[in-house]
Amino acid sequence: MIREHYLQDALVQLKKYKELAERGFGQVSDEQFFQAIDPHSNSIAIIVKHLAGNMHSRWTDFLTTDGEKPDRNRDREFELEPLDTRERLLERWESGWETTLESISALEWKDLEKTVPIRGEPHTVVEAINRQLTHYAYHTGQIVLLARHFSTDHWQWLSIPKGESVAYEVSKEGKQLEMDKE
Repeated sequence: MIREHYLQDALVQLKKYKELAERGFGQVSDEQFFQAIDPHSNSIAIIVKHLAGNMHSRWTDFLTTDGEKPDRNRDREFELEPLDTRERLLERWESGWETTLESISALEWKDLEKTVPIRGEPHTVVEAINRQLTHYAYHTGQIVLLARHFSTDHWQWLSIPKGESVAYEVSKEGKQLEMDKE
């Protein structure tokens, strides 16, 4: 059923974004994690802090409360504070992802027909999930771009390395041929 597949795929895609971001920021030093490329840009740390705050707000009591919780201070998510160490931000990141994935895992196909508010605006559950999928993809791209920028010569590719698409396709075909023989 497409509704059940949608929920399963949403979880798969979210886990991919989480892993992609982590593989990106896992390649930078603490200094680079907190470094912005200019005064008007966000650092990886700020993006991590913002996403964690967003996830906690959107996915806590997802079906029963507004996705913008009254205790969320979105503006503070874009400010580094003395207690914002890499370790603490990553703990909050993990907690945000746990809240997100558990909330979506708990949904049933019939929940897709429900409406939830985000900042007082009604969204179907599908719209709310899609809104967050695109939001997380947007910021994951920023994290990867910054990590790639700072890692330069020691960057380990997160997908097919530049100039190696043909080799990847040949390798993939070889694996498929081996599997066909079995």
